[in-house]
Amino acid sequence: MNSARSDELHDPVDGRSDDEHDGPRVALKILVAGGFGVGKTTLVGAVSEIRPLRTEEALTDVSVGIDDLEGVAAKRTTTVAMDFGRITLRDGVAIYLFGTPGQERFWFMWNELSRGALGAVVLADTRRLTASFASIDYFEEKGTPFVVAVNCFDDADRYESNEIRGALDIDPHVPVILCDARRADSAKKVLVGLVEHALRLAGAAPAGR
Repeated sequence: MNSARSDELHDPVDGRSDDEHDGPRVALKILVAGGFGVGKTTLVGAVSEIRPLRTEEALTDVSVGIDDLEGVAAKRTTTVAMDFGRITLRDGVAIYLFGTPGQERFWFMWNELSRGALGAVVLADTRRLTASFASIDYFEEKGTPFVVAVNCFDDADRYESNEIRGALDIDPHVPVILCDARRADSAKKVLVGLVEHALRLAGAAPAGR
């Protein structure tokens, strides 16, 4: 191989490596779940390198008495199917994010969305932690690795991770991560935490599982 061609391989014109031209080497599916209005759409949008696919609809009088708006009275839209985004990490790892709908009447979609998922991020709001119980119960029952990401809203009280763990009654091995879903760096920290947690669990699983 001549030196000119060798230089092209290692230093292409557009700054991307051969692996990047060929697409991601590893694709991971992650769910972003949690109660209504905890910040799922915000987190997906904060980290996605593509324009996120959103299925938001305006809240109407029809939802009165059905959707629990306590603590999120200012919310004007709701996800009715899913949010979708993508982020590429180092070493050709692409993460595909699927934000689940938070209202109870849309929970029937969770089984379909969770197929093939590496794990899940359960977003929590300390102003109404009970909104996270359904997601935690679902992933515990399914045996799906998950982390709890506490979205630190500006007007919410601050608590230590161990206090939140006790209030949610989750196992000691489940990571609790404080985050700001609006910030890309904070949201990425949550995703990396989930991937590391899922890999630890996979390494600890008995052979053949």
